[in-house]
Amino acid sequence: MAIQNPPVSQTKSFYTVFLIEMWERFGFYGMQVLMVTYMMKKLGFIDTKANLVWGAAAALIYATPAIGGWVGDKLIGTRRTMVTGAVVLALGYAMLWIPSNNPTLTYVSLGVIIVGNGFFKPNAGNLVRKIYEGDDVRIDSAFTIYYMAVNIGSMVSMTATPWIRDYVGEHYGDAMGWHTAFGACAVGLVLGLVNYSLMRRTLAHIGSPADEQPVAANRVLALIGASLVLVVVAAFILQSLLAAKICVYLAGIVILGIFMHLIRNAEKSERAGLIAALVLTVQTIFFFIFYAQMATSLNLFAQKNVNLSFDVFGVHVFNWIPEQYQNLNAIWIVILSPVLVAMYNGLGRVGKDPSVAFKFALGFGAVAVGFFMYGLGAMSAVDGQVSSWTMVWGYGFYSLGELLVSGLGLAMIARYVPARMGGFMMGAYYVAVGISQYLGSVVANLAAMPENISSPVESLNIYVGLFNKLGFVGIACTVVAVVMLPLMNKLSRSHSEAHTPLPAVHSEEV
Repeated sequence: MAIQNPPVSQTKSFYTVFLIEMWERFGFYGMQVLMVTYMMKKLGFIDTKANLVWGAAAALIYATPAIGGWVGDKLIGTRRTMVTGAVVLALGYAMLWIPSNNPTLTYVSLGVIIVGNGFFKPNAGNLVRKIYEGDDVRIDSAFTIYYMAVNIGSMVSMTATPWIRDYVGEHYGDAMGWHTAFGACAVGLVLGLVNYSLMRRTLAHIGSPADEQPVAANRVLALIGASLVLVVVAAFILQSLLAAKICVYLAGIVILGIFMHLIRNAEKSERAGLIAALVLTVQTIFFFIFYAQMATSLNLFAQKNVNLSFDVFGVHVFNWIPEQYQNLNAIWIVILSPVLVAMYNGLGRVGKDPSVAFKFALGFGAVAVGFFMYGLGAMSAVDGQVSSWTMVWGYGFYSLGELLVSGLGLAMIARYVPARMGGFMMGAYYVAVGISQYLGSVVANLAAMPENISSPVESLNIYVGLFNKLGFVGIACTVVAVVMLPLMNKLSRSHSEAHTPLPAVHSEEV
């Protein structure tokens, strides 16, 4: 039930969450943009190991919010859990600030970040939902702005942290440069927490019932103990590639088994929606395998095979640091989001808004074009280096695909899954996405560099070979999605006839 006469406006409450989310994303993407390169250049990992360690970390980062949402709802409250998550994340980034290149410290730091993200991520989003509870008109606009917070935070940090690393490294030594850049992520979280403490009054009336109850000491101790165990387990999984592989594949089997169980035992009127959700979830997993290339193969491609100078009609404009190219994803999303929203609204007014399944098909087509752009750019490469503009257009199509596919993932769960299974299925969806993040790092290793290759001309052929293969897989996914459109439309109609459709919700990448 919507809260009547709140002591402050919805807008003020929203911006309190908006700002801490923006700083949290600043910290996360600032760390992500450097991590694979850091593991290779400072920890001495080969590219295959760095990719797999990050893939396992990304998988766990997606999985833990399923636990954090339950903690916020049932144990200590949504607000408290979000703030706890921000504090734990700041601690994790601060541990990476320590000037040590000990792999164990990196694994434990990532374990702390994984746990902190699990606390923070689901509860920040839940607070936005609670702020606009019962206000269906404004909630879509709120989540659109909230999604922008993600991209503002990530754009700033993915530009800033590589620059900080290079600037500090040049003046105070390479090791200090890396760790100071990670330290900037911790500072971002601290700034977010300071801002939250100044504005927390605006959220005093928002939260779960647990927020209004005092927290028992034994519950706090149990939560701390469980968190420490999770950090140790996460660190163990990250340092053991075999353990990571076993966990990922077991999780995949469990998720598929749960879907099958739910479909078999659901009421007849619910089965069509669940089958549609399963099909779209599998398609989403394939998309996130493509998405995982951003921090792995595309990042390493920028290190070796991209001319870092941005030129316009032969005139040099500026240079980018290799890791900063990952920023193109956020820049394109900011540019394309309002365009797509306007198109959806316009088509919706005349009753021609495309189905989710059709948007998935278009998204895969866009991703395929994006990966083929790198092969196209390679045709005019000079000394094994493609133009920076190749990365711009490759990321452009790739980001369009992201908006069409992953941007609709949670909307698909909301639309097709019965409300009584909604919370559980949201968690299962995120775990499935986590699995695909790990699989994405396995795919990235198809472009592993043999030790005897150092020439950009040779490495260009290896990377372009992978990107072309991904382009063809994208085409195959598009064809499958198009072929399945009649079935998906039939399932959607069957579901709609039995249920009043739920409003779509905006999703956001972890």
